[in-house]
Amino acid sequence: MKIEKKPSCNSVTEPGVITVPEAVQNILDKTQPISDFSKLHIRQCLNRVLFENIKSPIDVPGFNNSAMDGYALNCEYLPSDQSKSFKVIGTAFAGKPFAGSCGKNECVRIMTGAMLPEQADTIVIQEDVQVLDADSIQIGTGHKKNQNLRFSGEDIKSGTTVLYKGAVIKAADLGVLASLGVNEVKVVRKPRVSFFSTGDELKSIGDTLVKGEIYDSNRYSLYGLLAGCDVDIIDMGAVKDDPDSIKQTLLSAAACSDVILTSGGVSVGEADYIKGILQEIGSMDIWKIAMKPGRPLTFGQINNSLFFGLPGNPVAVMVTYYQFVLPALNKVKGMSHKAPLTLKAKSLSSIRKNPGRREFQRAIAKNDDNGNLQVKLTGKQGSGILTSMSQANCFIVLSEDRGSVEQGDMVDIQFFVL
Repeated sequence: MKIEKKPSCNSVTEPGVITVPEAVQNILDKTQPISDFSKLHIRQCLNRVLFENIKSPIDVPGFNNSAMDGYALNCEYLPSDQSKSFKVIGTAFAGKPFAGSCGKNECVRIMTGAMLPEQADTIVIQEDVQVLDADSIQIGTGHKKNQNLRFSGEDIKSGTTVLYKGAVIKAADLGVLASLGVNEVKVVRKPRVSFFSTGDELKSIGDTLVKGEIYDSNRYSLYGLLAGCDVDIIDMGAVKDDPDSIKQTLLSAAACSDVILTSGGVSVGEADYIKGILQEIGSMDIWKIAMKPGRPLTFGQINNSLFFGLPGNPVAVMVTYYQFVLPALNKVKGMSHKAPLTLKAKSLSSIRKNPGRREFQRAIAKNDDNGNLQVKLTGKQGSGILTSMSQANCFIVLSEDRGSVEQGDMVDIQFFVL
C-alpha cells in the first residue's frame, strides 16, 4: 500500500505557501509606527530614531574663517608678475578675532578656524610665504581670491532641514546637532518587546539535564539580536507545552508589549499550540512561507501587539528574525523600510538546491588577494546547527527559481547587519 506524503518542511513546493517578499510586505502592511516620543539630551540619543525633522537655527559655520594657518589679505593687492612684501599688522586666533581691517599691502597672521578680518578675502598658507622679519613677509605669484577660506553657511544654511524624522541618530549626527547648539531632541519611544520559548524539553542554563532535555538557547540568541536593536527587552522565560500557560503568558505579554516573539510550537505537531491560541485570542495572517530554514512562521496580532511565532530550530529562529522581525521592528520605530543590502560574491562551495523556495545558507565572506568578494559555507547547514550561524558573517541567499550552485558560481549574499 502506497502512503501519500503530506506537505512538510522538506517539501520544495507546496500549495498555499507565500514567498519571502510577500510575507515581508504582509507584515509591513499591518505594522504601525509608535506615536509616542521622549525628549532627551543628545548624549542619550545615539542609535535612537528621530521623531521630528531638525532644522538649523543658525549658519554653520557662522562666519567666514580660515581653513589653514597662514596670512589673510585682500586679493586686490596680490602680486601678479613678481613677489611682493606685505606688512603684518596683527594676528587672528580661533575664538579671538583681529579687531582691525586689512589695508593696502597689509596682512594678518591667521590660524585655522579664526574669523576672517575685515577687508580680507584670501588666505596664503604659511608654507607659501617667506618671513622677512617680525613685521613683514614676502609673497610670490600664483594665488587667487577666496583660496583657503571656509564661508559662512558653507556646511549648513540657517533654516535648512539637516536631519529627518525616522533617521537613526549616528555619532556624526550628534556632532551636527551640537554644531547647531541643539541639546535636546524628540526621539521615538523604544519599542517594548516580550519574548519567550515554548517546550517541555527546555532547561535553563545551570540546571542539570536529564534524558530528552536541552538547554534553551533560543532565548539567548533572541536576546542578543534584540539587544542590538535598541528596544526595551522583556524576557518572559521558557513556558511548558501547556495551552493554558501559553495563553496566559501571551496575554500578559500583550498587556505590556508592542511586539511579542515566541520560539517553537508553530508547526503541526500535537504539542504545537501557538497557531490555535493565536486564532483564539488574536488574529493570524501567516503560517507557511516558501523558505528554508523557517517555513513554519506565525504572524498576527494580540490586542495592540504584533505577534511573531518563530520556529523552534535555533538557526530558523535567527533567519526569520533577520528577514521578518527586524523589518517590522524598524517600522515600529518609525524607520522607512529598506530591503537588505545584497552583494555578489564568488562561491567557494557547491550547494545542492531545487527551485521552489528561497534558501538562506550560512557562510563566511571575505575579499581575496585581488579584492574580489568570495564566500564559503560554514559547514553543515541543518536548521538545528547553531554553530553554522556562530561562525558565519553572512547569508548566501538562493532565490526561489535558483537551482544548485557550482563552485565558482556567483551568488547573492547578505551580511549580518542591522
